[in-house]
Amino acid sequence: MKKDQKQVLIEELHGKFGKAKATIITEYKGLSVAEMTEFRNELRKNQLEYKVIKNTLAIRAAEGTEAAKLRDYLSGPTGLVIGYGDPVTPAKTVIEYAKKKDKLKVRYGVIEGQLADEAALRAIASLPSREQLLSRMAAGFQAPASQMVRLLNATVAQLGYALTALKDKKEA
Repeated sequence: MKKDQKQVLIEELHGKFGKAKATIITEYKGLSVAEMTEFRNELRKNQLEYKVIKNTLAIRAAEGTEAAKLRDYLSGPTGLVIGYGDPVTPAKTVIEYAKKKDKLKVRYGVIEGQLADEAALRAIASLPSREQLLSRMAAGFQAPASQMVRLLNATVAQLGYALTALKDKKEA
């Protein structure tokens, strides 16, 4: 690859690192072409990118971004998973695929600016998605209001029962 081509690649990857909410280093050594294609398709379904690039170019591209924290871990055959949306999705997708294919190794990642090793990535992958967390939060906010409505309704109903009982007693 010529120097100017490398520079274009570095600038493109630098832009991606700058926008990324999550970047995960994987080791793909031993995966067949079919398995690699399956992995890439799985990532695409979740709007994630997978880049196999020379480590020296990745280190240069990461300078000045959150991905620079991965500098010390870029060695050997590496692939980079880059996610721009929900930061939990890349970890979930990679960890789930790594469970199916032992040859795919998850090394390190940067999730919203925080360096994470494999154990931390597994913990992040076990978290519910953003939508699930938001729905739980909305249900938590709604619960006190609905309880208040039930209490007020119960009080009114009890008053109605008491008045009906009083009316029946006076008629008798």
